[in-house]
Amino acid sequence: MTTLAIPISFVFLGRSRAGADRIAFAARIKHERTDSGANAVYAIQRQAWLIERARTDGRVEVASTCAELSVAPETIRRDLNELERQGLLRRVHGGAVPIERLGFEGNIKRRAARHQTEKARIAHAALPLLGNADSIYLDEGSTVQVFAEALHVEHRLTVVTNSLLSASVLAARPQVTVMLLGGRVRSKTLGTLDHWAAGMLADLVIDLAVMGANGVSVERGLTCPGPAVAAVKRAACGAARRRILLADRTKLGADSFVRYARLRDLEAIVTDRGAEATHVRAIRDAGVDVILA
Repeated sequence: MTTLAIPISFVFLGRSRAGADRIAFAARIKHERTDSGANAVYAIQRQAWLIERARTDGRVEVASTCAELSVAPETIRRDLNELERQGLLRRVHGGAVPIERLGFEGNIKRRAARHQTEKARIAHAALPLLGNADSIYLDEGSTVQVFAEALHVEHRLTVVTNSLLSASVLAARPQVTVMLLGGRVRSKTLGTLDHWAAGMLADLVIDLAVMGANGVSVERGLTCPGPAVAAVKRAACGAARRRILLADRTKLGADSFVRYARLRDLEAIVTDRGAEATHVRAIRDAGVDVILA
């Protein structure tokens, strides 16, 4: 009988080491064989691998994991169900997301480091949607921040934002007037919130809102971790004539804690080409354009 001796603590290693361990584990499990007495050991190791994958990539997919580990879909679904029971993952259609999505977010530096290439493509693909807008709202969040960095206009443009990061990027650009919403600053995103921010938006009419989200699905719409964050996002959507969402593939099919908008409120979603086809098809069937960058 051959068993694997991979320490469970590898879940908490840095991204580069964890990625190497993950690849090594996938390669070994394809060639190792075990009898029923070793299944419990393999289950623990698989589950540790699944947690690390979800935390590193933002989600774990049943189909791709089955191919990578050469195990049956029922096995992975059983593992994911057990991890959800333990409060470590949250099951979504086709896979699972880390439980952190439901209650808190990583800091802006860590989230900005994820999927950098995809976020850059999303930002540039979204620029033409600006159209003839004279005023836009930029939401907080790492993908919208990349959009702000890519935003260079030749006409006068008023940018309303609750993001200190986006405001600092755009304030020096000669054609841009920045209006920064007041309020309490979130340490995780450097975005303002609470009634000060929402109150300022109540009297504005904005041509286009460029939004972010922690999750988007046909069933539950656009979601984020808490009611204070949702209130500002909801006010921004209400102030805007048009609304688009910038979201990498890990956000599609995922749900967070509080809904701030319905899917039908959007004109388009811009995501990356790695988005799962079933999610893209469901959103398009609901009448919302999906642009794959």
